[in-house]
Amino acid sequence: MRILGLIIALALCTAPALAQDESKLAEKLSNPVSDLISVPLQFNYDCCFGPRDGGRVVLNVQPVVPFQLTDDVKLIVRTITPIVVQEETVPGGGSHFGLGDITQSFFFTPNFAPGDIVWGVGPVFLWPTATDPDLGTRKWGAGPTFIILKQQSGWTVGLLANHIWSYSGESGRPNVSNTFLQPFVGYNWPDTTGVTVNAEATYDWTGEQWSVPLNASVSHIFKFGSQPVSFALGARWYPATFADGPRWGLRFNTTFLFPG
Repeated sequence: MRILGLIIALALCTAPALAQDESKLAEKLSNPVSDLISVPLQFNYDCCFGPRDGGRVVLNVQPVVPFQLTDDVKLIVRTITPIVVQEETVPGGGSHFGLGDITQSFFFTPNFAPGDIVWGVGPVFLWPTATDPDLGTRKWGAGPTFIILKQQSGWTVGLLANHIWSYSGESGRPNVSNTFLQPFVGYNWPDTTGVTVNAEATYDWTGEQWSVPLNASVSHIFKFGSQPVSFALGARWYPATFADGPRWGLRFNTTFLFPG
C-alpha cells in the first residue's frame, strides 16, 4: 500500500508538469519561428472553380526546421510542397494530378525572451517543380519575406508576408508578381486546445486581382506514446477570389512535433 501511495503521489506531482510542457509545446507551435521542428501535413479542399464548379484537393507537406547559426541568431527554413488533385473546371479541360510549385522561405531571427515581440526576415523562393503545366507557373521566382508576432497569456497575434517576382522561366507563361499577406490571431488554452483565425490574402499584380480566403480552425495536441501530434480542423470562405476561383473550402491539419 505504501508503494501504491508513492506511485499515486508521483503521478499527481508530474501531471501538472506534463500539462505545462504540452502547453508550452502548443505555444511554440503557434510561433512559426520558434525552435520547434514540425512537419505539418495540410489537407485542403476548395470549391468551386470555373463554370464546371470543379473542386480541388491540395496536400501541403510543409516541414519547418530551425538551425541555430550563432548563440544569438537562428535560421528557420519553411518549405511548402503541394500535391494537387484538380477536377475539371471547364468543359473538355479534364482533371489534373501532380506536384505543384514549391515555395521555400528562410527566416533569420534573433533569440527572444518570453513576452518579446518576435520577428524574422529573409528571402523566399519559388521553384517551378510542377509536374503538370496547369498546376504551376513554369517560372523561377524570389523575393523578401518577414514575420512579426506577439505572444502573451495564451494569445498569439501576428503577420506573415512575402512578395515573389519571377526572374526566369518559360517565356510564354505570365510573369509572377504576387504579394502574400497572412494576418493571424489565435488563443491556446492550458490543455493545448486552440482556436485560430487568419486570412491568406494574395494580390496578383500581373492580373490585378485579389484572392482572400478567411480561415477559422480548432486544434488540439495529442500524444501517441512519446510522439506529440497536433490535429486541426477548419473551414474558410472567400470574400474575394480570382476569376473563376473558389468560393469556400475545408482544411485538416496533422502536424508531427519534434521538440528540441
